[in-house]
Amino acid sequence: MVDFELTEEQIAIKAMASSFAQKNFQPNAGIWDQEEIFPRMELQMAAELGLAGIYISEEVGGAGLNRLEAAIVFEELAAACPSTAAYLSIHNMVAWMVDHFGNEEIRHRFLPGFTKMNLMASYCLTEPDAGSDAASLKTEAKLDGNSHYILNGAKAFISGGSTSDVYAVMCRTGAEGARGISCILVEADTPGLSFGKKEKKMGWNSQHTAMVHFDECRVPIENLVGQEGDGFKIAMAGLDGGRVNIAACSVGGARAALELSISYAQERKQFGNAISHFQSIQFKLADMATELETARLMVYRAAKSLGNANAEATMHCAMAKRWATDIGSKICNEALQIHGGYGYLKDFPIEKLVRDLRVHQILEGTNEIMQLIIAKRLLDQKAG
Repeated sequence: MVDFELTEEQIAIKAMASSFAQKNFQPNAGIWDQEEIFPRMELQMAAELGLAGIYISEEVGGAGLNRLEAAIVFEELAAACPSTAAYLSIHNMVAWMVDHFGNEEIRHRFLPGFTKMNLMASYCLTEPDAGSDAASLKTEAKLDGNSHYILNGAKAFISGGSTSDVYAVMCRTGAEGARGISCILVEADTPGLSFGKKEKKMGWNSQHTAMVHFDECRVPIENLVGQEGDGFKIAMAGLDGGRVNIAACSVGGARAALELSISYAQERKQFGNAISHFQSIQFKLADMATELETARLMVYRAAKSLGNANAEATMHCAMAKRWATDIGSKICNEALQIHGGYGYLKDFPIEKLVRDLRVHQILEGTNEIMQLIIAKRLLDQKAG
């Protein structure tokens, strides 16, 4: 059962994240977007508040919070800048995978840097020919003696490509299929690691995206996370949390769009009245608020389910991701409609929210894949 009331500590966490984001992200979001600036300094400032290791063990510098508290944080950060919040979500996902699956040596070698964001992390799963079908990935890691792996292959659409310091790479160490995949950390200065051009994207411009190439890339065997063959399990477990986080980012971005729409509707006058007096606008605002609330509740349920290791956690995460990202994008589009022509101008923040939230329906598994995950679980339950 989900308790809908936040504790005093969670209310304080929410206020802290909101205050930080409104002071440090929101005033700069438009500039970062237009000039494609990666805000390294501001991300490191976020790390000083524990936001680079939200649900990471305190012994290695993490904040030790739970998944619901992480969702609360990401909503607040995304209300100020969805693009920057989403990169921080990816970084936290990688840090969690290392903390949860890594041995003591690799945890203590990487996690203090991750939690301070002296080391920034990227997640490398998708390939040019392996997107939704992740188990078919081709990037290969072959043992070179007893000390190193040699990586060859390429990853596509990597957030932080060319700007991150460590890349969590899902690669093939064994036979075809999911059981032949392992997770290896590749550091940015590794010979044989290179990057494609910075992609020109519709949104998410404060985080750079590029192809990541491995050409006889020699990585110490100590950089293996977990055991050989654990990579697909690690990737999917990380994605459960990543889906909750990106759903929370959609809630945050959509909330900002709704708040802007309410203010604009009260100020904008047509036919002698503020447009907030028109029933058509009132109905839009009412639907936007209702749909936003349902999305937030689904995110909270998924976050609690994941934190409690509920048997239905994967399905709940998929449901929350599918609903919140679809609804978040819809709300932003409705907000643009309320703003009319002004909403289409880059002088107003609405068009950025529309662009930034659109990709949430694609990444961390497309929403069509979320539907498959949900349907499979429903059918398995019935068969059982």
